[in-house]
Amino acid sequence: MVKSTRPNFRCAECGREETKWVGRCPECQAWGTLEEVGLPRAALARITAGTPSAPARPIGQVDVEAARARPTGVPELDRVLGGGVVPGAVVLLAGEPGVGKSTLLLEVAFRWAARDDGPSLYVSGEESAGQVRLRAERTGNVHEAMYLAAESDIGVVLGHVDTVKPSLLVIDSVQTLASAGVDGTQGGVTQVRAVTAALVALAKERDLPVLLVGHVTKDGSIAGPRLLEHLVDVVLQFDGDRHSTLRMVRGVKNRFGPADEVGCFELVDDGIVGVADPSGLFLNRRETGVPGTAVTVAVEGKRPLLGEVQALVAASHLGTPRRAVSGLDSSRVAMALAVLERRGRIRLAESDVFTATVGGMRIVEPAADLAVALAVASAARDFVLPPDLVVVGEVGLAGEVRRVGGVRTRLAEAARLGFTRALIPPDAGKLPPGIRAHIVPDLGAALRLAQDGLP
Repeated sequence: MVKSTRPNFRCAECGREETKWVGRCPECQAWGTLEEVGLPRAALARITAGTPSAPARPIGQVDVEAARARPTGVPELDRVLGGGVVPGAVVLLAGEPGVGKSTLLLEVAFRWAARDDGPSLYVSGEESAGQVRLRAERTGNVHEAMYLAAESDIGVVLGHVDTVKPSLLVIDSVQTLASAGVDGTQGGVTQVRAVTAALVALAKERDLPVLLVGHVTKDGSIAGPRLLEHLVDVVLQFDGDRHSTLRMVRGVKNRFGPADEVGCFELVDDGIVGVADPSGLFLNRRETGVPGTAVTVAVEGKRPLLGEVQALVAASHLGTPRRAVSGLDSSRVAMALAVLERRGRIRLAESDVFTATVGGMRIVEPAADLAVALAVASAARDFVLPPDLVVVGEVGLAGEVRRVGGVRTRLAEAARLGFTRALIPPDAGKLPPGIRAHIVPDLGAALRLAQDGLP
């Protein structure tokens, strides 16, 4: 039996392979994303060896100095990138409209140009050069070595690169560029893939760092084919609450550094500024405590952040009591309420329960479970947690308090900000000086300590 030499077809969105082309992917239901991949066996037999552009060398003889990261001039962004941008790297910064992507990269282009390392080129496919200039004047990001261009054709953009010869290229945004030699609409799968491939080839050929702005869909994923994230070297997610000035840049993918770092920024009237110590933004420090509040320490990437959890329990006048959650994981809050009612003997079935964080902070890790439970218990039984107390621990369905990672780092940050007492799970390891820790094996022990008063 002769095997078929017919190539397969692969979906650019989800990677599903089919033996024949279909208009709609059966897996992800995306239209027009199946492409021919692979070559027939006869075609593979005709491939001959080519001449390498450079000979292979032992890894110890490869020069690494040219590939060292160069700081962007924005410390919080450098933290996420792992020290700066690597020559030839392509960085994709994605986020919702209005979150501040263009403002941040305009700041980076200005800082780069002001450092005399060569000019920076900012290409906008969404605004005119005059509109970008007005925004740059408002934020104080105007420099003679900073070049602006308003283009939507990738060929013209490459012409600007040949003319300006920048040491940094910013594209705002990759979904607005198109290639005249490629079929498809602007921002479509085919065009985004072709434009990104051209920019990646340009970056590698000239050791030119390229920063791309990317749009997101309504569910928060990056718009365009999934291949876009595979082509680039670094993927950053820029997010924040539109009702808060705080913005966070999270590393999603990083070939040159850690992929779990977080940078904090604050939007102000004249631009965007980095926040090196953001813990104070999420706390309402009071001399005396208030029922329904508990302070916990979350870890964003490798950075500990103190946050305040608030709860309000009120008698319900509805057939089904309300459960409102803001800034927390709703499923974990629901679990904490169930454990409180079953293991803590706190009646909540006939009460409305509202839980929230302060300052627009979002806490979704399990280490905040105990703080949520104690905040709700404090609101339900009208007792006050000490204002110098932090609470860290995951709560299981049996009411046990489980160990979480980085307890020493969390408590060290709490001690730095003036907290002197903590409720922590067992087996927390060596603790930092300056804070007195009380180990609670289960939720019942934590409730008794919190109500009776800590020594």
